Amino acid sequence: MVNYVCLSDQSKTMKNYRIAWRNLWRNKRRTLITVGSVFFALFFALILRSLQLGSYDHMFKNVIESYTGYIQVQNEEFKDNSVVDNAFEFTPEIQKTLMANKNISDIIPRFESFALASSGALTKGVLVLGIDPEKEALLSNIKERLVCYKLTASVIDTLKRKNFSQEFISGLELFRGEGYSSEIILQSDLGISDRDATSVMPVIKKTAYFANGYISAGKQEALVGDKLAKFLKVDIGDTLILLGQGFHGTTAAGKFVIAGIVRMPTSDIDNKIVYLPVDVCREFYNASDMMTSVVLSVKDNSDKAIKSTIRTLGQKIPLPLRLIGWREMNELLISQMDADDKSGRILIGVLYLIITFGIFGTVLMMTIERKREFGVLVAIGMQKSKLAAVISVEMFYIGLLGIISGIAAALPVIIYGQYHPMRLSGEYVKIYESYGMEPIMPFMPVDNYFIWQSGIVSLIVVVSIFYPLRKIYKMKVVNSLRA
Repeated sequence: MVNYVCLSDQSKTMKNYRIAWRNLWRNKRRTLITVGSVFFALFFALILRSLQLGSYDHMFKNVIESYTGYIQVQNEEFKDNSVVDNAFEFTPEIQKTLMANKNISDIIPRFESFALASSGALTKGVLVLGIDPEKEALLSNIKERLVCYKLTASVIDTLKRKNFSQEFISGLELFRGEGYSSEIILQSDLGISDRDATSVMPVIKKTAYFANGYISAGKQEALVGDKLAKFLKVDIGDTLILLGQGFHGTTAAGKFVIAGIVRMPTSDIDNKIVYLPVDVCREFYNASDMMTSVVLSVKDNSDKAIKSTIRTLGQKIPLPLRLIGWREMNELLISQMDADDKSGRILIGVLYLIITFGIFGTVLMMTIERKREFGVLVAIGMQKSKLAAVISVEMFYIGLLGIISGIAAALPVIIYGQYHPMRLSGEYVKIYESYGMEPIMPFMPVDNYFIWQSGIVSLIVVVSIFYPLRKIYKMKVVNSLRA
């Protein structure tokens, strides 16, 4: 008897599914409109969220991979008190321990401190950063920031004699003395359109070309920021005098030949940065065997791998050394990104609010259109609970069709956007290029956000079901038959 009852209930349930499926296609236009509202809701939600998260990921990777790296080794006191006395002795044993980890591909040494820079009667406090001229290419790649073009007074005078428009000639004066490491930023500052660039830019590049140089290990050479060079009125080949405090309070003083000029993305850094070869920098501060930090170049930069590497190496390196991850080194950037992410979530929330009204509107329309149909079914003996079950299954099918079609349509767009990201134009190109980032907006690969967006849209559909169910249970048959 129990088995029979179970079989009977299962049979009734299957019958409800069949009835609901047939009902959907009795009015194809109504069904397609309702499915379409769910489809567009999920499609736009997935595209917008993927683009937002992909842009954040692109920015994070550029900042991390161009300066801080994913993991650094430091004295535990150095983060809060960045003085030479908090440097650490970088022994071959420590290097061997670090390189023994399977996730570490190389190490990039750095020595960071402050000094007073002087040229003639001009002086300025500067940030001195000792780098390995070759290994630094694995991280910040300073060579790409070397000034390639400079609008000196002689360059501007030469360009004025060319056959350019008066408006262009007048605009040149605004950028007198400016240096550029990118052709795109030079073109953007001078207001040259892409249409005119093919004829104008070759002339400007040839005229404004700047013969720059680079530092070499073991040589008393320096790279200086473009704005710092202008402030101190120095150029390639000039001598820069640095005066500071070395290890354990010793006096640090030295002369350095300016080998190159770099253009940094932020004015604050460009106005005070001085790069020295790391071995020369350590000698300058009387700390020949010391380092203020060592950046670890990793093979796998996923959060899981980074945490595992820090945990494993943290147990092997001696105190007072510690490993610091990229999140701790970029707390300000992460907080800014989190704030921006919250504004993005608000935008998605507004989209969902519009979507909710859109889906509810189509359900409301469907319910009103079928009011007479519901009345007839109840009048001929169909129980309201049975009718409610069939309508619930219909809405389940509509939601399922909309979600599946939304994911199916968004997936190719997102995959294509991963390998062919959107390229920015106009002022955005200048902003991205100035930070050494490629001016693109890539899509985020398929991740947990797919589940979240699908779940939210599903919830909206479920909530929308309550309206037709409420109408069915409160329905008066006589009034429905007159509809």
